[in-house]
Amino acid sequence: MNEEIRLLEGARQFDLDSLAAIYDRYSNGLYLYAARLLGNADLAEECVAETFARFLQALHNGGGPRDHLQAYLYRIAHNWITDVFRRQPVQVELDENLGREEKGDADETVQREMEKQRVRAALQALTPDQRQVILLRFFEGWENEQVAAAVEKPVGAVKALQHRAIASLRRWLGEDQREWNHDRAG
Repeated sequence: MNEEIRLLEGARQFDLDSLAAIYDRYSNGLYLYAARLLGNADLAEECVAETFARFLQALHNGGGPRDHLQAYLYRIAHNWITDVFRRQPVQVELDENLGREEKGDADETVQREMEKQRVRAALQALTPDQRQVILLRFFEGWENEQVAAAVEKPVGAVKALQHRAIASLRRWLGEDQREWNHDRAG
């Protein structure tokens, strides 16, 4: 029996060790995912807490996943984040490590910050579905099948979203880069 199935069986019995293992295994990834989409550490923490609360409620009601626990948890988080976006749009923040400034000259620091702003703006220009696919696929490193399970779409639809998102990012960043080069030359 695979580890995830064993943990799910324990979780259905409300075994504290199983629940703790599930939390330990998935909470950090969920937090990073939520932080990237929401751009706010407090909201990301709230998302993780709400995700696990909804997971426990589903188990209590006799529901919850039989397999694909990771995809199930990310789907809960995605739905919660979608609700937040409906209430009030928030700005996408990149990986928290990108925000830490390394020692270097001021030009490098400014250049890095401007590049992050360009990427943030480009990600914000994507549709929510495209942004989610890009974040799961490239920031989280998931395979298309895992992304498809999380977003509850066929693999072909995920590939199409990914293709359109990459094309949009290329257009956005390419146009932006041409403007940037023109501004610097002038």
